[in-house]
Amino acid sequence: MDMKQEFRKLKRYYQENDFERIFNHESGIYFLKMRSISRSNILGELAKSLEFDVSGVSGRDLFEFMFCKNIADEQIDNFIKQIYDIERKERIKNEDYLYSQLYKLKVFDWGGFYQNAVEQTIVNNYIKKIQNYEELYNSIENDINPRFRGYILCSWYNHWTSILIEDMFKDHPRLLPTVGLIKKVDFFWKDFPFDLKVTYFPDGYMQLKRKEFDLRPELTELKKFARQQNIPYDKNANKKDIFSELLTRISEDTSGEAKEFIEGFHKIREEIILNTIENPEELIKWFYEEQGIRRFDAANRFFLVLIDSKNLEDSWKLKRNKKLLHGKINEFLDNNKEMDFEKLKISFNWQDKTYTTYATILFIIKD
Repeated sequence: MDMKQEFRKLKRYYQENDFERIFNHESGIYFLKMRSISRSNILGELAKSLEFDVSGVSGRDLFEFMFCKNIADEQIDNFIKQIYDIERKERIKNEDYLYSQLYKLKVFDWGGFYQNAVEQTIVNNYIKKIQNYEELYNSIENDINPRFRGYILCSWYNHWTSILIEDMFKDHPRLLPTVGLIKKVDFFWKDFPFDLKVTYFPDGYMQLKRKEFDLRPELTELKKFARQQNIPYDKNANKKDIFSELLTRISEDTSGEAKEFIEGFHKIREEIILNTIENPEELIKWFYEEQGIRRFDAANRFFLVLIDSKNLEDSWKLKRNKKLLHGKINEFLDNNKEMDFEKLKISFNWQDKTYTTYATILFIIKD
């Protein structure tokens, strides 16, 4: 095999986001592992440990040079774990502080700002740079237009909780972490690459299942009950705010009718969720097929779905529930030592084209 030729082919696949070809290539996993440690200083350390002379190799060419050495899997895996352990020790020192900051967010509201892209300066200077909640809040209070504030706070919360949750997976002894940023790969499970997606039980899927059961949308039912019981609400608000107000007002209503309605409302939700957990393939396909154009990909995915069964709208809080997440994630990985990845193969349709990928799902429920 001409390693230079294969490297350039795999590099092209990577740049084109053609991960299906990378995964199916004989050297595809090897390429992704090397891509994980492709920073020149880290590759330099690997070369030194293997006694490779790279004195005449430029930093730009070092990735290709080291790839072409066709390094044994065991050597790469051990080196990646060593680098990860060093970086992880630094993050662990800061973990308690970071969780404390995350618990200061009281309301998760995007503020109506859902654009796919935000000025890179906002992402770099606020979301990824600041860990202290008060510093972040004061900065956006003084510097940022009000319509961006909810977006930044929610993005900040998602960014740091995602890092903490990724580390829970990467810490597990059966998984090989990535070190640097790799598109579509967060860790390798028995040399099988996965992109971790942390999410909640989707409202769109809930409404789809209600329709299949000949049930009207949740908001329609809430409005109907409010009319019947003469419960006032702001009819000029957006749908999300109306939903939140009605659900809260009816839940707090002490009348027998309100209690009966809310019990039935939550029972239907529970039945749909439990049925989905028993038969998750349809939801997995829905996650892939409902992607937007800018974010579309068919990479192998590990879906982590967080559910507050008492109040779905509070499921976002579970992202900072270290004890719950750590216990359930490790329990799942420990109980699936002999995972047959071929059983995770799934096909889905997107814009009139059929894609094949591999995906699994873990539901974590707070009762």
